[in-house]
This record gives sequence, C-alpha cells and structure tokens, in this order.
Amino acid sequence: MAVVRDNKNQNRFELDVDGAVAFANYRVTPSAVIITHTETPRALRGRGIASELVRGALELIRADGRKVIAGCGFVVDYLRRNPEFADLGAVTQCTFANRGRPCEGTHTPCS
Repeated sequence: MAVVRDNKNQNRFELDVDGAVAFANYRVTPSAVIITHTETPRALRGRGIASELVRGALELIRADGRKVIAGCGFVVDYLRRNPEFADLGAVTQCTFANRGRPCEGTHTPCS
C-alpha cells in the first residue's frame, strides 16, 4: 500500500500509484482542513485509489488534531460510508466549502 503525503507547497494530499499521482486539493482554516477537490488519473480509476487517498488524507488530518470540511462530493460520500471518521467533526456541505459553487471535477457534485 502506498503512503499518502501532504504536499504543503501545493496544498494537496498526494498518492503515487503506477507512476501517476492522485490528489486531493485543500484549504486550511485555523481549526479545519477543507478538502475542495479530488482527482484520480483516468488510468487509475475503478481501483479504489481515490478511497485510499481520502482515507490517508483523513488520517493525516486527524494526526494533526484538525477537523475536516468535505467540500467535494467524493469526500462527502466517503465520510457517509466510513463512520470511523466521525470524530473529525466533518461538515459535509460542498457549497459551503466552494462558496456556493458546485464541486469541480469528474465526480458527481453534491448540492
């Protein structure tokens, strides 16, 4: 299993798989990390890579003592399916994190 890293210079969590990089962009507030967009290269889709990325990102956020705000439809769905991350106090309102705009990317936007 690959390790998710926090690329602070680009404000994104990254996961290297088969020579490609899946990533989750974020913004930081004083108490929370807002995950705004996730992206998995087309060649890696359908293999659970995005779930592995989000799990690793949430574990890093937890280890840093922060909360999470899911500003991306994939992360909203992931948190709903994985209650073991409920302690992160997740706010799962995409439009809040994206200032009223729908999610970006190829996943289904939340409302």
